[in-house]
Amino acid sequence: MLAEEQAALRRVATLVAREPSPEEVFAAVAEEVGRLLRVENTLEYRFEADGAATVVAVWGELDVGVPVGTRVTLEGESVAGRVYRTGRPARFDDYPDAPGTIAAMARSVGVRSAVGTPIAVDGRVWGAMVALSRQAEPLPTEAASRIEQFTQLVATAISNTEARAEAARLAEEQAALRRVATLVARGASPAAVFEVVATEAARVLDTDRMTVARYEPDGTATVVADRSKPGLQIPVGTRLTLEGESVTGEVLRSRRLVRRDSWDGATGSMAALARKMGLRLAIGVPILVEGRVWGSMSAGWTREESPLADVEGRMAQFTELVDTAIANADSRAELTASRARVLAADDDARRRVVRDLHDGAQQRLVHTIVMLKLATQALRGGDDAAESLVLEALAQAEEAKAELRELAHGILPWVLTSGGLRAGVDALVSRIGLPVTVDVSGERFPPGIEASAYFVVAEALTNVVKHSRAERAVVRASVDAGALHVEVRDDGVGGAIRDGAGLVGLHDRVAALGGRLRVDTPLDGGTLIAATLPLPV
Repeated sequence: MLAEEQAALRRVATLVAREPSPEEVFAAVAEEVGRLLRVENTLEYRFEADGAATVVAVWGELDVGVPVGTRVTLEGESVAGRVYRTGRPARFDDYPDAPGTIAAMARSVGVRSAVGTPIAVDGRVWGAMVALSRQAEPLPTEAASRIEQFTQLVATAISNTEARAEAARLAEEQAALRRVATLVARGASPAAVFEVVATEAARVLDTDRMTVARYEPDGTATVVADRSKPGLQIPVGTRLTLEGESVTGEVLRSRRLVRRDSWDGATGSMAALARKMGLRLAIGVPILVEGRVWGSMSAGWTREESPLADVEGRMAQFTELVDTAIANADSRAELTASRARVLAADDDARRRVVRDLHDGAQQRLVHTIVMLKLATQALRGGDDAAESLVLEALAQAEEAKAELRELAHGILPWVLTSGGLRAGVDALVSRIGLPVTVDVSGERFPPGIEASAYFVVAEALTNVVKHSRAERAVVRASVDAGALHVEVRDDGVGGAIRDGAGLVGLHDRVAALGGRLRVDTPLDGGTLIAATLPLPV
């Protein structure tokens, strides 16, 4: 008997080593156990998440009425039910009065006793191996231990198969993530990224529903991508109301991952839609863009089988790529808008210079030339008006000089170009009627840095004088960590308009140098405008 048992175990072990399908192993073990124990039938069960069991192998010369694939409930009394509940070997020596579906089936085919052991895979009870006898004499006490040796081989085969399947899934998942990441890196539009993410995630996670939605300011959500099975689709562009209970709404309110396993008693239109679709499980993951909840990606399953392990973490990997795509698109849009504003500002500045020159200094110089020509004619003719004409021409030339100097101050002051930032700030402060403390060193910086720092101070002090009703202001500039830090602070009423033309223009100028502009303007008073300008190494 021992030799026979060892031979049977070697045959199964050799089969497992060849890495066959689990079904081949189930069938071989069912046969080997049945012949070894000399019983009429053997069964192998896989336990399901809902508490039922599925028959995965049947052996025997007599029909037990449960072909492979049959689902049975584990209520009542049966060997499979006891193994499921205890995780330990079990036996049953008499079925006459036992309740339950399996006990009824056993009686119908004349089964008198049964012995079963758990199939434990990676620490969990995966299923059970059961031997059935129709003989009056119960199965021997050592039957369970003998079956157990075979279930260990079954467990190894299942574990190997699951490991191979998991490795294949991970490889497929990484390939899908690489495809999306490549698309993002190429600067594809968000709409294209949404579509590909929904498609790849639905395939990798084996979902019945996959939807990407964007949250709107009015508290609704708009579907921007959907890859769902027929009958479960929500068309792109659909506006979703988020009242009541729904995964999409709960993600917005909690800013966290949400999982829902039942919609019984749930309120709201989305919950009603989930019930209509027959969803058994839904998971929603937030799409966070620069700290704000931009939208969500939600997956749903209608079938009874459990989804892949760590499905939430797998979904999060896709949403991170969506985050990046949206942030990149926002950055590109902001850069384009910034460039457009800079070009418009340059055009406006050039037109203003042309207008001021034409209407001011140019007209005065023309007038000066005319007066000088008239004075020349008067001198040649001995006319006493020559002196007054020269004096008028001189006055016009002085006015033109003053206007040109004022115009030059608006473009780039000479004192800044020749004396540096400290000299430029001192000259600027001297022309405004407000006490200003200046803490700026005489260090020189590259021309572009000095010009930008000067215009930050000039715009900030202009706002202080015009709008803040401040009594004093402070200007500071210092170098730290490879950057020039410029601050203008006042004690006024606060409430500066961040998207005003002046501050937006400063933001664009500072950003063009790779720097940052910060505006702190509390309503209870005082404003700080701070610019960080990176210095070349």
